[in-house]
Amino acid sequence: MDSDRIPLNEQTKKDKRQQTGKLGEAAACRFLEDANYTLIERNWRCRSGEIDIIAEAGGRVVFIEVRTRIEGGRFGTAAESVDSRKRQKVRDTAQVYLRSIGRASAAIRFDVIAISVSRSEGTIVECKHYEGAF
Repeated sequence: MDSDRIPLNEQTKKDKRQQTGKLGEAAACRFLEDANYTLIERNWRCRSGEIDIIAEAGGRVVFIEVRTRIEGGRFGTAAESVDSRKRQKVRDTAQVYLRSIGRASAAIRFDVIAISVSRSEGTIVECKHYEGAF
């Protein structure tokens, strides 16, 4: 019966996207640790949104948006996908975080880490860190 078959559906695509995202975030954390950042939080959430990584470096709280893309994809590069709407959402969420820890006037920076993953092997092929990206 046709209804018993499981076609490639949105859930399967979503699972693959989530796996790719987790791979990229893990690579970004390793990259930051190797660069002597102190990781404070991963996937910090509140009502206004989520911040992928919150770290500290050079006396600043650094809010890091991680974008992971399969290389050669149709939708542009990982870095290009951080649009103005996303930047504002991260800024708003960062303010909620800082107020929640009593550091509303802390020195901050917003970074982007763009990860490219090999389509054929599923391995990281590039990791670019854009400090002060927005």
